[in-house]
Amino acid sequence: MILGFDTSSAHVGAALFDGQTVPAALHEEMARGQAERLFPMLDEVLADAGLAYSDLHAIGVGIGPGNFTGIRISVAAARGLALSLGIPAVGVSLLEAVAFDTPGPVLACLSAPRGQAYVMGHNMAQEIAPRLIAVEDIPPDWAEPGLTCLGPAANDVANRLGAATAPAQYAPASAIARIAARRWQSNPPPPAPLYLKPADAAPARDTPPVILDDA
Repeated sequence: MILGFDTSSAHVGAALFDGQTVPAALHEEMARGQAERLFPMLDEVLADAGLAYSDLHAIGVGIGPGNFTGIRISVAAARGLALSLGIPAVGVSLLEAVAFDTPGPVLACLSAPRGQAYVMGHNMAQEIAPRLIAVEDIPPDWAEPGLTCLGPAANDVANRLGAATAPAQYAPASAIARIAARRWQSNPPPPAPLYLKPADAAPARDTPPVILDDA
């Protein structure tokens, strides 16, 4: 039994996957308040399936890219739960989750600020590693026969490349749980954020105070 969840964008999502089906799942769009909503949602999903945290075999968590704070919320929650329950936590990129179970060639496209998109190619003729790029800077030679763009930024990217669009096969948390189910027994490393851009927060410009030694 795998619990997957994600708060990397303007949503909170959680899903259980038993290896065959999703017995319970929730997804709510929200721009703020993910930290307060996450654990109540996890409790609700488990209750809907008649399960407890002790029934879980592993946790899958979205590691981004996306909102800096949202990613930290989920990753910290997953690591804390895994430690307390003594089970693995598997980090899953949303660029992988959005393309999961969709035959290629596929370009996963997530929304980013200021006319940009997070993208990653799957089964494409040329390798397109995860990156943050302005939509207007996407090279025309990324286009190829049969290319499908998936994800929240799919329309903008597809218009740039003359490609088709399609919905993702699963909601983010469901895809994360399904991917984690394939990896949790392979000694995965602890999940870590995938930002693909610097944090919006910047260090203070003021000189820090000098700490005096009492001696």
